Amino acid sequence: MARTNAAQKRATNVSLSAELIEEAKRLNVNISQACERGLEEQVAKTRADQWLEENREAIEYWNGYVEEHGLPLARYRRF
Repeated sequence: MARTNAAQKRATNVSLSAELIEEAKRLNVNISQACERGLEEQVAKTRADQWLEENREAIEYWNGYVEEHGLPLARYRRF
């Protein structure tokens, strides 16, 4: 879920390792952008994990069906 630079920003406080902050500054890392990217990645991962958990039963059912009966349209496959 990449956000554009035009997205409205809101100031927030976070606690980060002092050593990490100093190294980031030495390397000219934009801390706000890096934090935002990291948070976007974590949100995407958490959403994916949540979706998988919410749909686990259906996925397990379908996998069992395919294991027992094969793919429903397998005869039309060309590979």
